[in-house]
Amino acid sequence: MKPVIALVGRPNVGKSTLFNRLTQTRDAIVADFAGLTRDRHYGNGRQGRHEFIVIDTGGFEPDAGSGIFKEMAKQTRQAVAEADVVIFVVDAREGVSAQDHDIANELRRLGKPCLLVANKAEGMRDTARLAEFYELGFGEVHGISAAHGQGIRSLVELALEPLALPEPEDEVDEEEGPSKPIKLAVAGRPNVGKSTLINTWLGEERLVAFDLPGTTRDAISVPFERNGQRFELIDTAGLRRKGKVFEAIEKFSVVKTLQAIESANVVLLLIDATQGVTDQDAHIAGYVLESGRAVVIAINKWDAVDSYQREQVQRQIETRLAFLKFASLHFISAIKRQGLGPLWQAIAQAHKSATRKMSTPVLTRLLQEAVQFQAPKKAGMFRPKMRYAHQGGMNPPVIVIHGNSLEHVTEAYKRFLEGRFRKEFDLVGTPLRIEFKTQHNPYADREG
Repeated sequence: MKPVIALVGRPNVGKSTLFNRLTQTRDAIVADFAGLTRDRHYGNGRQGRHEFIVIDTGGFEPDAGSGIFKEMAKQTRQAVAEADVVIFVVDAREGVSAQDHDIANELRRLGKPCLLVANKAEGMRDTARLAEFYELGFGEVHGISAAHGQGIRSLVELALEPLALPEPEDEVDEEEGPSKPIKLAVAGRPNVGKSTLINTWLGEERLVAFDLPGTTRDAISVPFERNGQRFELIDTAGLRRKGKVFEAIEKFSVVKTLQAIESANVVLLLIDATQGVTDQDAHIAGYVLESGRAVVIAINKWDAVDSYQREQVQRQIETRLAFLKFASLHFISAIKRQGLGPLWQAIAQAHKSATRKMSTPVLTRLLQEAVQFQAPKKAGMFRPKMRYAHQGGMNPPVIVIHGNSLEHVTEAYKRFLEGRFRKEFDLVGTPLRIEFKTQHNPYADREG
C-alpha cells in the first residue's frame, strides 16, 4: 500500500500549489481566490523509488455550522482519517491567524502525525519570521515555497521518514501489468446530480454533494473498480452558459471541465429530468461530440417527474440531441440507485466501440459493397471513385478512404457509409469520423 499524505489548512495558503508540486501535475486549480478546492482531490507522487498518494483538501473550518463549509470540513476530516501523515500548511507572509489555531486544535484531536509547513517563505532567510508559528504547538516549522519548489524534496523526506517504508519491488513490465483504467468523465449543467451519482457508485460521501449550483469547482478524479475493470471517475464542474460565468473562479472551473472531457475515454452526459433538455445541455453535448469522446446519455431524477414530463423530455431528446443518435440513452435515479446496472453496460460498450480495431480487408470489402449498392453522385463529368479503406485512429474511430475525386462526396453519402460501417462493427456510443484522401493525378498539371 502506498503511504498517504493529506494537505490541510485554511483557504488560500497554497495547498493546491503544493499538491501540484508534489504530484508534478497541474491537476488542481491554482489562482488567487479562496475556496477553489472543495472536495478531496487525490494524486500520485514519487520520491526516488518510493511512491505516495497526496490528498488536497478544501479550506478547513472545524467549527463550520452548516451549509457548504460543513460539507467541506467533513471531506477534510475524512482525508485526515485516511492519511498516514498530515501536512498542515500555513501562510508565512500573513502570519498566524485565529483559524490556524482552530485547525491546530482539531488536528491534535484527530491524533495523526503532523508536519507544520509555512508556505510562501521564499526570500525569508531570517527564521525568526517563522518563530510565531511555534505557538501552534507542532514543533519545528518548515519553511517552503510551493510555487518556486523550494524545500519540497526535504519536506517529502521528512513526511515519509517515520513511516519506515520497505524498499519497493522491481516494477512490472507495462505490457505484463494490468490494463490502464478507463477514464469516465461525468459532465452536465450545475446541480444535475453528478457528485451524487459518483458517491452512489462509490458507496460513500466521497464528493461534496450539496443543493447549490456550482458546488464542484475542480475536476475531481477518483479511482474505482467494478467487476475487475478499473475506472478513473472524473466529477466535473457544471457548465453554465457563457453569459452566466461571472466569477473568475468559475472560468477556471470551465477550463478544467473541458480538459477533463478531452482527456476522458468515455463521457457520461447527465441531464436533469425535472429541468428538461436545455440549450445548454445541447451545447455541452456538442462539445463532447467535437472532442470525439465516446458518450452515454443519462437522464437523472427520472423518479421525480410524472408521465407528462417524461413524454416532454423524450421529445426534447429527439429534437435537441438528434446529433447524438449513436449514443445509448438511460433513465436513472442516482439517489435511489435506479437504472445504474444497464448504465455500466452502456459505458463498457461505448468504450469497446471507441477502441475497436477494424481490419483493412474488411473495411475495403464493406466500402466496395456500399458502392455497388449505391454509387456516389456525379459531380459534373466526374464520379468519386473509392478504391480502399483503412483505420486511421481510435477513440474516436477514424476510417480513411482513398480514391479519386473524393472531394465531391456529399454529406448524405458520407452518412450512408457511416451507417454501413456502424452496423458491421456494432459501433454504439462513439462518434465515427470518415476522412477522404484523393490520389493526385501526376498528369493533371501538364500542358496539352
